[in-house]
Amino acid sequence: MSTNHYENFPVASILLPARLRPAVQAIYAFARSADDIADEGDASPEQRLRELNAYEAALDRIEQQLTAENPLFQALHEVIVAYRLPLAPFRDLLSAFKQDVITTRYEQFADLLDYCRRSANPVGNLMLHLYGAASEQNLHDSDAICSALQLINFWQDVAIDWEKARIYLPLEDLQRFGVSQAQLASGDCDHAWRRLMAFEVQRARAMMTGAQGLALRLPGRIGWELRLVVQGGLRILEMLEAAEYDMFRRRPKLRKADWLLLAWRALHMT
Repeated sequence: MSTNHYENFPVASILLPARLRPAVQAIYAFARSADDIADEGDASPEQRLRELNAYEAALDRIEQQLTAENPLFQALHEVIVAYRLPLAPFRDLLSAFKQDVITTRYEQFADLLDYCRRSANPVGNLMLHLYGAASEQNLHDSDAICSALQLINFWQDVAIDWEKARIYLPLEDLQRFGVSQAQLASGDCDHAWRRLMAFEVQRARAMMTGAQGLALRLPGRIGWELRLVVQGGLRILEMLEAAEYDMFRRRPKLRKADWLLLAWRALHMT
C-alpha cells in the first residue's frame, strides 16, 4: 500500500492486459493530476478549487461531445467513448478532491465512508466497466473493497496526514475511546490509542473480507490483480497489529518478502 491511493492504480502491472493499458493510463492521468491539484504545492484553496472546477468543465465538454482542449482530456474522451464509461465516477473523484481542499476532519464514520465513496470507489467502478464486469453485485463488492483500501491507507498514514493538518479517524471514535487530537501530534501510543486502532483495523478487515469473493468471481488477470490487492490490504493490517499500532515510528510498508507471501495467499484464497 502506498502513501497515496492513486499510486495503487495498476498502470504498469504485468497482470493488466496490454489492450487496457492506454485506457487505464488515461484514467490514472486524470485522477493523479486532479489529486495533485488538491494536495501538492503551495497554491491557495481558492486556486485549487478553480483548477478543479476547470476539470469539471472539461468533463462537461466530454458529455456534450465537444472537442477537448488539452491532450489529457482528449485521451480521456477517447477512452470514455470507446468503453462507454459513465461520467459519474469522474465527477465523484473531483467532488472528493474538492472536499480535500476544505475538509480536514470527519465527525462520524458515515461521513468518512461518504468521502471514500467518492474518493476510492470510482476507481473500482471504472476498472469493472473496462473489463465489462460491472454487474450490480460486482459493483457492490468493489465499493466495499475500495473503501476498505482507503481506510487502510488512512490508518497506515495517520502521522503523514497529521503533518498535513488532516485527521481521517472519525472524531466520534476518538471521543469514544478517550483519545485526544494532541496524541496524534505526540505519537503517544497508549492503551486507549491501541484500543481505538484495534477497532478501526477490525472494521476495515471486516469490510475487505466480506467482499473478497469478488476476486474469486472475476476471471483471468483482473481476478488475480484483485486477489493481490485484497491480500496487500490485509497484510498492512497485520503489520499495524504487529507494530502495536505505532505507525508514527513503524509505518507499515510492503517489501519483497511480503509480495511472496501475498502471492502464496492469493493462490490459496477460497
